[in-house]
Amino acid sequence: MKKGALSSRSRRLTSVDLPFLVGVLLLLGIGLATLYSAGYAKALQKTGNSYYYITRQGIYAVMGLVVMTVASWFPYRFYKKLSPWLYGICVTLLGAVLFLSNDSEKRWLYIGPIQFQPSEFAKVAVILLLAAYLSNPKLRIRNFWRGIVFPGVIFGVCAFLVGIEPHLSGAILVASIGLMMIIAAGANILQMVPIGLVCIIGGVALYFSEEYMQKRIQYWLHPELDPTGDGYQALQSLYAIGSGGLTGLGYGNSRQKYLYLPEPQNDFIFSVFCEEMGWIAAILVLGIFAFVIARGFYIAAKAPDKFSSLIVVGIISRLAVQTIFNIAVVSGAFPVTGISLPFFSYGGTALIVLLGEMGIVLQISRFASLEKDPPIKDEERENNGTRTVLASEKGHRK
Repeated sequence: MKKGALSSRSRRLTSVDLPFLVGVLLLLGIGLATLYSAGYAKALQKTGNSYYYITRQGIYAVMGLVVMTVASWFPYRFYKKLSPWLYGICVTLLGAVLFLSNDSEKRWLYIGPIQFQPSEFAKVAVILLLAAYLSNPKLRIRNFWRGIVFPGVIFGVCAFLVGIEPHLSGAILVASIGLMMIIAAGANILQMVPIGLVCIIGGVALYFSEEYMQKRIQYWLHPELDPTGDGYQALQSLYAIGSGGLTGLGYGNSRQKYLYLPEPQNDFIFSVFCEEMGWIAAILVLGIFAFVIARGFYIAAKAPDKFSSLIVVGIISRLAVQTIFNIAVVSGAFPVTGISLPFFSYGGTALIVLLGEMGIVLQISRFASLEKDPPIKDEERENNGTRTVLASEKGHRK
């Protein structure tokens, strides 16, 4: 290979996918600005410091950017060896949180001054282990047990442990990631029909056996039946979105964030954004989300091998499903459930892990842009061999 070609390939190797990076930074910047406006009233009421949420989230963002930078240089191939250990650690932490957590919902672990959600790390561990398993060249992916059941157990264990915290939306998110990765790996979709039927039957049985599930569905369809109780969150969210109109009330001018809308800094932050910035700005932000997701799948399609491609599919699927779920909840399309909006909602563990995942995608994008050398033709190989022999004989004669 010529020296110029080698240096060209080296330059390509050190460059990440710039459009994807710009989209991520745009979402992070808009998210921080929105969190400051949406959360300062709640922060003042809860802590006496209106800058509480934005200050801490700013620190988490800096930490996350450092993690993203490191992850963008860490060779992704090492994740294949590390994935079983990471998965085992996360399953252990998910089990420990059920017994050691002081939180009423059993979602947080506390180690001195540090607190974190093991479920956030579990999502990454599931993605890495599934990618390692499904990319095995000896795997018969069209086989029902090896292509459907075994990978289903991998993400099913984590989904079950997250679900009994209880964190139903987190369990659904883990299961969705797993299913999308199995489909992307080439599994027989028809073989998934029996499992889907079992899930539907189980959901119907749960609905009729649990009164709280019936109430949740009822007040999702008719929140006006209990405007101060079970329908309160949905109604306040719709009031905020409707009040914004096309152009919004202006940055910082939301009325619903003043203790009307529950969790304006977290699950319902997009409602405040719609109220202040309007539907046009909301559509533009959703467009940035769509661009980042589409660019992520483009990187997956250009990835150098199946393992890296499945990693990107898992990470981008997580981003897409979580974004869709949150927007659907705040707009009333889904029942109210606790699921945050990526890059926007307050939460240190979630933001750091998310930016770390973006770093992994950026690392793989370095290789996705690397062109492979063209194969050497037989004639060229023979000519090269002939030239080598002649050069060797010439050297002997000397």
